[in-house]
Parts: sequence; structure tokens; C-alpha cells
Amino acid sequence: MSAAEAAALAARFKALADPNRLRILSIVSSSPEAETCVCDLPEPLGLGQPTVSHHLKILVEAGLLNREKRGVWAYYSLVPGALNSLADTLAPKP
Repeated sequence: MSAAEAAALAARFKALADPNRLRILSIVSSSPEAETCVCDLPEPLGLGQPTVSHHLKILVEAGLLNREKRGVWAYYSLVPGALNSLADTLAPKP
């Protein structure tokens, strides 16, 4: 693993090191529509909108979530394969 790859991987794991971000990923991944509106996150998380937006920004920058703006709302979905690639880095190599 190169130094650049290690730095990118560390940034992803750092983004996951917050309980609220893990909860956001859980909510988004369990959504029947495979996406979640930012407007639907503050209540189940018990956080204010600015705090939720901050956590979402970090997850997007880490390459874990996609953001799509529709009108006044933003919708978030998992980046395909992002969580699997993280899991693969932890799996033992033969």
C-alpha cells in the first residue's frame, strides 16, 4: 500500500470514527429507496440541522456518500462499493 493510499484509507476510517456518522450511514443504507433526504435525519439523530450537515459533508468528502441536490433538499446515498472496499482492506490476505 502506498503512502497516498494509506492516507486516503485513513481519512475514510476517520470519517467512520464518529457514532453519529455511523448512525447516518445506517439510516441511509437501510432506506427502502436507497437514499435519504437531509430533512429526514435531524429527528432520528437528535441533532440540529447544521450538525447533521457537517457530518454529511465529512462522509461525502471521505467518498462514502453521494449527494444529489433536488430543489431545496439534498438527498444522500451510499457510494457503490465504498463500504465493501473498506471491509476488504481489513480482510486477511492469503
